[in-house]
Amino acid sequence: MKKKLPQESIPGRRVCAPAKTSRAKGTCRQKVKGAKRGAQRRTVTHPDAAGIDIGSKEHYVAVPAGRDEINVRHFSAYTEGLTAMIQWLRRCRVNTVAMESTGVYWLPVYQQLEAAGFEVLLVDTRGVKYVPGRKSDVQDCQWLQELHTYGLLRGAFRPEDLICQLRSFLRHRKNLVEESSRHVLRLQKMLQEMNVLLHHVLSDVTGESGLRILDAILVGERDPQKLAQMVDRRVKKTPREIAAALRGDYRQPQLFVLGQELQSYRHVQQQIEQCDQEILRQAQQLPERATAATTAESKAGEAARAAAVPSKSKESSKRFTASFERCLHEQLQRVLGVDLTQVPGLGALAVLTLLSEIGTNMKKWRNAKAFASWLGLSPGNKISGGKVLSARTRKVVSRAASILRMAAHTAGKTDTPLGHFYRRKKAKLGAPKAITATARKLACLVYELIDTRHDYAPPSVIAYNTQCRHHQIAALRKRAAHLGCQLIELPAAA
Repeated sequence: MKKKLPQESIPGRRVCAPAKTSRAKGTCRQKVKGAKRGAQRRTVTHPDAAGIDIGSKEHYVAVPAGRDEINVRHFSAYTEGLTAMIQWLRRCRVNTVAMESTGVYWLPVYQQLEAAGFEVLLVDTRGVKYVPGRKSDVQDCQWLQELHTYGLLRGAFRPEDLICQLRSFLRHRKNLVEESSRHVLRLQKMLQEMNVLLHHVLSDVTGESGLRILDAILVGERDPQKLAQMVDRRVKKTPREIAAALRGDYRQPQLFVLGQELQSYRHVQQQIEQCDQEILRQAQQLPERATAATTAESKAGEAARAAAVPSKSKESSKRFTASFERCLHEQLQRVLGVDLTQVPGLGALAVLTLLSEIGTNMKKWRNAKAFASWLGLSPGNKISGGKVLSARTRKVVSRAASILRMAAHTAGKTDTPLGHFYRRKKAKLGAPKAITATARKLACLVYELIDTRHDYAPPSVIAYNTQCRHHQIAALRKRAAHLGCQLIELPAAA
């Protein structure tokens, strides 16, 4: 049983001793000592490095030997403990810190250390976790500190603080949209149980016509003819068909649930609109990254954009959405310096999600290929013994990659070079691989547009098809030459 280390009342005096290795694991201890001797021969990259093992209640911190009487201490997860930890790191002359990405417990520690001026390295636990002989809080922080000292850790990507705040709003908005969809599903389920087949005659049950009918049903209206007269004149179904769909078995339990789900749906829609307003205000705080040609125009219209934040009290829901999209488009063009909505498949909200996930500094990646590989859209490279074992893409959980995959599916339906590329890959490889290939092309395109700030200028469809034909002919000539044959191109028919 692991013995609990004592804690003193003063945070700066919290001391812990390294855990001892049992005699039964002497072989592992010898391997660890040998590994340490080998590591000592490496080049020291960060001599003033520290390692932190993140926990829900306390954090263990290791500093280089000789900086303090005890080079491993643990601090509580309260704000008082984090303040004491920062002061102790400063006394130990530490300037860079490595920590594991443990749940969401690392977020307050990361933000406070970054605000205090430390260089913080967030490390994936899969690369340093499974090491034999090192599985305690004390040994974990010591192992992180040692690896970071010799430059053997690679930090995760994290954008600037303003981008992170925008990302929090957008992720919350996504949760609200999903919650709204769940309310609509339960609402439709109650209608189905009462055999009110409203979804057969209306494409959107939560549209203007559907909401009017639902409100009338909840206040006691049961006449199908009167309910059918509440639909908009643009509905294609006849009043007779609508009235037939509204004849049902109205039961009190289902009506009670229907009323609560409709109330919850409207409440979530109000929360989404409030979140959209906060997103626009947060986007206005982002620094401008426009080109020199548009800087003067953007500064001249800054006050107008700030006053253009839509307000629910002045506009209806549909007008609010249109105004939100328009204001969002202007803010994105100002922040990115380029209009990414010109790329097929990318709308204003999709571009905003990309901005919140990747930021505006493309220098974080070497080139466009490295950016696509970071998103998990490039083929893998698993080779052993000179044989390719697997070329599948890595399993990466990335919201930016999901946005690009959805954009690739949408672009595949357009009459553009990207659409022709998707359909050509789909006929050859299938839909899933075609979506991945098109998403990779979109990732490289987004990287180049943000990095160079050039407008999107796609080639014409005729030029793209001609280029593809030349590539196919060149591949056939190469294959024919390999087989000892000669490819002869027939003259075009008159």
